[in-house]
Amino acid sequence: MVSTWRSLFVGFSLLFATQAWAGTAKDFTLRNIDGQEVKLSQYAGKVVVLQFWATWCGPCKVEMPHLHKMYKELGARGLVVLSISSDDARNSAQVKPYIKKSGYTFPVLLDKESTVTGTYNPSKTLPFLVVIDANQNIVAEHSGYNPGDEVALRAEIEALLPH
Repeated sequence: MVSTWRSLFVGFSLLFATQAWAGTAKDFTLRNIDGQEVKLSQYAGKVVVLQFWATWCGPCKVEMPHLHKMYKELGARGLVVLSISSDDARNSAQVKPYIKKSGYTFPVLLDKESTVTGTYNPSKTLPFLVVIDANQNIVAEHSGYNPGDEVALRAEIEALLPH
């Protein structure tokens, strides 16, 4: 019974998210932690999760291992996680050591001036996720993190991926 309710909840969440956040994702270019340029448009045809976070954000750090696990398990099916640090220029030097120490392998981008953050997350709530389908349409946005959110997020992402 719980599984049925969870399926219904996820289904209604997807329906609502798709209607509420319909629109094409705006392309952007940011540098990753190794200094290379990364464009959102280079991931056309893939399901992309934009994760906005900062090194000082506790809930962000709790959410990241779940996203990394999804990235590793679903990457072969077309999932890309672009982790976008909202740390300003003063704090951005902490990003690369934190990512390396944590062993995360998804692309980590630096948004020191909050240009992309301002476009996708104007309220600058952290953590903040944007789910983009393979056609580069925004299909969902998620603000904050609570334990268990990753279950519904994974179901949402799997529904967008080819089987």
